[in-house]
Amino acid sequence: MSAPVWAWLQFIACAALIGTAGFQLSRYGDAIAQHTGLSGSWIGLTLVASVTSLPELATGITSVTLAQAPNLAVGNALGSCVLNLAFLVLIDLIYRREAVWSRASKGHVLAAAFGVVLLGFLLTGLLIGQLRPPSVSSGTTQVSVWSVGLMTPIMLMLYLIAMRTLFAYERSHPDTSAAADAPPSLPLRHTLVRFTLAASVVVGAGLWLPFAAVELANTMGWNRSFVGSLFVAMATTLPELAVTLSALRLGALDMAIGNLLGSNLFNVTIVAVDDFFYRPGVLLSDVSLVHAVTASSAIVMTGLALVGLFFRPRGRVLRAVGAVSLGLAAVYLLNTYVVFLHGA
Repeated sequence: MSAPVWAWLQFIACAALIGTAGFQLSRYGDAIAQHTGLSGSWIGLTLVASVTSLPELATGITSVTLAQAPNLAVGNALGSCVLNLAFLVLIDLIYRREAVWSRASKGHVLAAAFGVVLLGFLLTGLLIGQLRPPSVSSGTTQVSVWSVGLMTPIMLMLYLIAMRTLFAYERSHPDTSAAADAPPSLPLRHTLVRFTLAASVVVGAGLWLPFAAVELANTMGWNRSFVGSLFVAMATTLPELAVTLSALRLGALDMAIGNLLGSNLFNVTIVAVDDFFYRPGVLLSDVSLVHAVTASSAIVMTGLALVGLFFRPRGRVLRAVGAVSLGLAAVYLLNTYVVFLHGA
């Protein structure tokens, strides 16, 4: 068997495992929402979003430790952010009852706003890191705190503040739109066990994925930033896609949107976690500057989503999707093209 074929087979196997387990996460996450009485949007924003981002977490840690591929780790996290926002276009295309931007809960504005702030700190950390020469054997020239980037502890603290604020908002603005199609025959304990098993499969495939991605990049002659931002991001966001499609099938629009925006909060935080595991130096100082383009694209796309969620436009272009969704798609395609041309 040729090397390219073997590389693609490994990558597709990882993607298939992540996608299948991701569908189960959506099913049992919805069941947990029904058992606990929590809203679908809150379950989507926290529990489901965190678990569907486990592939990014497992892939990122493995990339910066065993695989020694920091560009793959950062490209995967940021690429997953822009891809999650591109999934909002898919939601707008599939959800035909009414315009998505006019139907979605305004509570998503808060999560999107925190996403912009987190991405802004990550972009700042990336630019600060590029002001100094990359470290290979020593971190003495880096702007760092405890051998991690200056923005790393700030991003971690901001994520905790975001979760606390969103929880407080959820309690003061209750939403009873939990999906009603959860399997009623399973008690909560069994539901949690199956949810955990599905999460374990996601993590296992995520640990394997970086090695398959590095081999794919080497055999195809592609740069790792591009592979991480596009192919690995596509594979690790399959759980988000599965949750999105399943939630739409169940009529839980807010769970679908909450999962995507919550996953982005978690994905940005994953870069901070990866920095703690990256020992050669400060992570954001040792990666390509092209990731700044992806971070900027994610900020612009989240800003467009904020416009849609706040102004709630009802019109559709050619009866397909709203103008906001067209903007999201255009920024995503432009980002992919730039990363392909200039990635490292």
